[in-house]
Amino acid sequence: MTTMTDERKKFYITTPIYYVNDKPHIGHAYTTIAADVVARLHRQLGEDVFFLTGTDEHGAKIAASAEKAGKSPQAFVDEISAKYSLTWDQLGIAPDKFIRTTDPEHKDAVKVFLEKLKASGKIYEGEYEGLYCVGHEAFIKESELVNGVCLDHKTKPEKIREQNWFFKLSEYQKILEERISHDDLIIRPPTRKNEVLSFIRQGLEDIAISRPNVKWGIPLPWDKSQTVYVWVEALFNYCSAIGYVSDPENFQRYWPADLQLLGKEIIKFHCIIGPALLLAIKEELPKAIFANGFFTLGGEKISKTVGNIIDPNDWVAKYGSDAVRYFVLREVPFGQDGDVSEEKLKVRYNSDLADGLGNLFSRTTNMIEKYLDGDVGEFVSPPKDLSGASDAFYNLDFSEGLVLIWKEIAWANQLIDKAKPWELVKTDPEKVKELLLNLTALLYDIAKKLAPVLPETAQKIKEILESGDIRKPEPLFKKIS
Repeated sequence: MTTMTDERKKFYITTPIYYVNDKPHIGHAYTTIAADVVARLHRQLGEDVFFLTGTDEHGAKIAASAEKAGKSPQAFVDEISAKYSLTWDQLGIAPDKFIRTTDPEHKDAVKVFLEKLKASGKIYEGEYEGLYCVGHEAFIKESELVNGVCLDHKTKPEKIREQNWFFKLSEYQKILEERISHDDLIIRPPTRKNEVLSFIRQGLEDIAISRPNVKWGIPLPWDKSQTVYVWVEALFNYCSAIGYVSDPENFQRYWPADLQLLGKEIIKFHCIIGPALLLAIKEELPKAIFANGFFTLGGEKISKTVGNIIDPNDWVAKYGSDAVRYFVLREVPFGQDGDVSEEKLKVRYNSDLADGLGNLFSRTTNMIEKYLDGDVGEFVSPPKDLSGASDAFYNLDFSEGLVLIWKEIAWANQLIDKAKPWELVKTDPEKVKELLLNLTALLYDIAKKLAPVLPETAQKIKEILESGDIRKPEPLFKKIS
């Protein structure tokens, strides 16, 4: 028997899982807010959506951070992971699952994945000698350094020599280049696709999939002296989270991922290593990967390593979750780098939210109370988004979608100024009623389009307009001096 859910188009969206060596910052929030918006948009379309985020909790760097904090690794990751989960709640982010790589279901799935990888004949034992960036928890080439230093972490990589198990990544060069070139695996924006192809064409080398002497991790099933390399294990979370071992039916329902959002600094892992590992165990590749840019503060990349982080919870406490969601998606076109600051947030809050949307809502509802006794009766919202904003959101052009909606808001505020209903009501009250019905329909339509981005605000607008008795509602956004 086919259920309603089975008939709906599925949509599986993921964020990267965030490394818990420290609390979340605004850059982590940026990617996760975007994913939440896309998930909400696809739910509006009636699709069967699964939205995944979570935390990456193994590796030498985590063990070192835990030791520095005077805690066991498990106690340390429990605390930081909880901070991520709480921050997403504060920002109105609603994932279907929050995975932790210390979850038993993930560990079980990784063991099965590793056994399949070994059975594929694509791994072998060998010795690695070269450079290792502690900040990235990644092996790194000399060509990736600037003046001998990792560009992201401003540190020199360590020279290490150790016995590892290796994956034959070099054998996947041709197939990866073909798949990516032909958009069988879509990578966007185009600059990131070109970057990945350029890296592949330089020649792929086999990679270590395990580390010796790293106790905080998942042991290799066939070699307990080694733990699986943290990146290899973490990349498999997208499969383990939807039941690769624990619920195979659910895995079949949602895999492959339809869209994976991530920061541009980790595209090599997600667009080259991850797909090659999936090919080795004969699983489908994700359909599309989109890499967003960096936030900078005063021109410097925001990162835990640099220490210039912005805690999104501080901004939420001052401006509210919807304002923060609006700001990060409006301020910088998704996929590009851009500078953010509290001062810029405050300007957007006052000009766009308080003076724009908030003002339109207050003026309209006040006039409905004054001239229509709070009752708009039947109003008809357009069945289709004529502005193109929803299409822009669908294509991850959040900034442009918001620009289009705010053009409608500006037009409606200008319409009120020109019509002067406070004068017109003396001579033509029916004309004023018509104007207010049109403004109500427009506001309701704006609320529907804004619902994925500003869920709390959109809900308030819709509830008040649907109430049938509009009486001086609280301002949506109070100006901040």
